[in-house]
Amino acid sequence: MSRMAEQWIIRVQGKDYGPTDLETLQEWKADGRVLPANQARRADLEHWQTAAEIPGLFRAEPPPVQRDVEARVSRAEFTDAIAADTAAATLSKPPSRNLLIETFRIYFRGFFQFLGLSLLSIVPIACAELTSRFIDTAPGVNVDLRTLVAGSFGWCMIVLRFVLVPVYIAGIQILGAELATGQRTGFLSVLNGAVKYWPRVARLCIFVYGIFGLLIFFGFLLLLAAAIANGVFSAMIVLGLLALQLWLFSRFFIKVLFWQQFAVLENLNAGDALRESRKLARSGRDLPWYQRPLWRGALIVSICFAFVLAIALVAMWPRLIAIWPFYRDLFSQLSTAPDSPAAVQKIIATMPKEQPATLTELGLSVLQRILQPLLGIAFVVLYLDSKPDAE
Repeated sequence: MSRMAEQWIIRVQGKDYGPTDLETLQEWKADGRVLPANQARRADLEHWQTAAEIPGLFRAEPPPVQRDVEARVSRAEFTDAIAADTAAATLSKPPSRNLLIETFRIYFRGFFQFLGLSLLSIVPIACAELTSRFIDTAPGVNVDLRTLVAGSFGWCMIVLRFVLVPVYIAGIQILGAELATGQRTGFLSVLNGAVKYWPRVARLCIFVYGIFGLLIFFGFLLLLAAAIANGVFSAMIVLGLLALQLWLFSRFFIKVLFWQQFAVLENLNAGDALRESRKLARSGRDLPWYQRPLWRGALIVSICFAFVLAIALVAMWPRLIAIWPFYRDLFSQLSTAPDSPAAVQKIIATMPKEQPATLTELGLSVLQRILQPLLGIAFVVLYLDSKPDAE
């Protein structure tokens, strides 16, 4: 059978589509309906493969980070001494440098498309802030009406931002994987494909970020309890509970490390995505610890968290300096006269009023959102790099 006459069946979200020819598959690919990770098989064969392996549909050449892995695996199979030394030297090279270079290469190659995805979170925040400033400075507007309009619009923008988060996450995965495999795709095609994953990604976002939020909240409560605990025995109990909290946090972190990649790129349902994420995170036991997916993922998250914290401190530093005298006096009053509510109320009455965000704070927040896709790209590259080792 000639290649032009080949008929293919594509499996998307558990449903089979086809048989259809290569030309139709290319149209589906342009619309974002077919991704490289989707299962596919020839109509006359029972063997399933991926859509990326269909000749002429996706570029067969793997991304640079995967080529490094394949070269490393092939060298490891040599039995002569020279080849073994070469493979050992390759294995000993830290992969983080390749990961970093590949991440920035993908980001700059698709910068404007990633910027378009970042606008999904930037635009609602900017609209809420600018509307609030405009209403506050508008002459002749009733204060109560002004507050009601600004508050309602602000809440609508917050809701819109949360609604767009799953689209943003899925879009980063699709666009990052396309660019990593040497493909070029339109921004509207990326959005079209991302919207189709909204229900699944939204459910996983609620579950994953909800659990993380609860763990962090209870962690802060335990830290507060440890600070005010009376007696050594009570402090030991609180510290033991805090250690248990950290253990639970780390276990959950391992389970959800690659949930975005498996939910979108592998097209798995929520349960399978979490199961495969945990399996991939715990893979690479034969590699040095710093080359294992878990530790590389933890390093990526740590760098991202430090960057976000640094930006937040720079943006909020003038505000923190302004309110520090109030909290200093409040803590001093509580420590010297805890049973004097009148004095505490007097200090609370002098609390500085909340000020609107400055242009510097808004600028740094926008910068953080523009650079945020780097985190998603890094995990896409890490996923592509780690999966051959896991298999």
